[in-house]
Amino acid sequence: MNYLDFEEPIKLLDTQLAECIELGEKSNVDVTETCYKIKLKLKSTIKDIYRNLTPWQKVQISRHPDRPYTLDYINNILDDSFLELHGDRNFKDDKAMIGGLGKIGDQSFMFIGQQKGHNTKDRQYRNFGMANPEGYRKALRLMKMAEKYNIPVVTLVDTPGAYPGLEAEERGQGEAIARNILEMTRLKVPIITVIIGEGASGGALGIGVGDTVLMLENTWYSVISPESCSSILWRSWEYKEVAASALKLTAKDMKKMNLVDKVIREPEGGAHRNKLKTFEAVKLNILIAYDELSKLSSEKLILKRMDKYSNMGVFSS
Repeated sequence: MNYLDFEEPIKLLDTQLAECIELGEKSNVDVTETCYKIKLKLKSTIKDIYRNLTPWQKVQISRHPDRPYTLDYINNILDDSFLELHGDRNFKDDKAMIGGLGKIGDQSFMFIGQQKGHNTKDRQYRNFGMANPEGYRKALRLMKMAEKYNIPVVTLVDTPGAYPGLEAEERGQGEAIARNILEMTRLKVPIITVIIGEGASGGALGIGVGDTVLMLENTWYSVISPESCSSILWRSWEYKEVAASALKLTAKDMKKMNLVDKVIREPEGGAHRNKLKTFEAVKLNILIAYDELSKLSSEKLILKRMDKYSNMGVFSS
């Protein structure tokens, strides 16, 4: 397991516990009581550390290399196999944006989300979860397909931002994201959005216009990353922690400002320490959200969605 800087006390106890268990297996010494004491200390340490996390530390947790990604969620919450669909029917298939059909129980869903990689080769293949215009156009194609067959849409947001390369701009990155936002506001089927990691800038908004927006506890959602904000305001990344606090990007802040509908609690120590429990929590909340949204007609669904986003922010005449 990988550990962040502030998780060093947890790393030390994890190591002690592993050594204690190994000693018990290799010898006739009864280490049950010792292991139990270490487990209690470990649980207490995790609780203390994760109870007092700073916004910057939450940003770090959202990027934790052991944290589950979009395909991990899809493969673990579906009751049937995932049928991935490819291509935008215009340029090519973007590996950073994945989408396809799957069932939870008897209900079919169209799943769409950014996919990061678990190792260097996979990260390069997935472009670190940064989609090009064709990725957003693929997402829109799949949403329109879902609308045609009256299938609800679930989007899983986890991206450091849309890809900012020259080729992406030449192919209309801004237009593709803006088009998605427009079309999602008037899609005739329920849209459930779950922020599972990083929710940065237009890259997140391109698939983030949901009737119900759920946010995992240790994730963030903002117009800009703390590092980029720091480099613009202070011409240095050294103030990223200050920027993270000023941006009010945590799940708690988002809920307080009514920008998301619900914060999903993560297991103690974050989603990466108990992935199965996290998958179950996300699955349950998707089903709860769909149960409420399925009762609305298409007209009421769109009207409610329009009102929701129109009422965001503070305006003065």
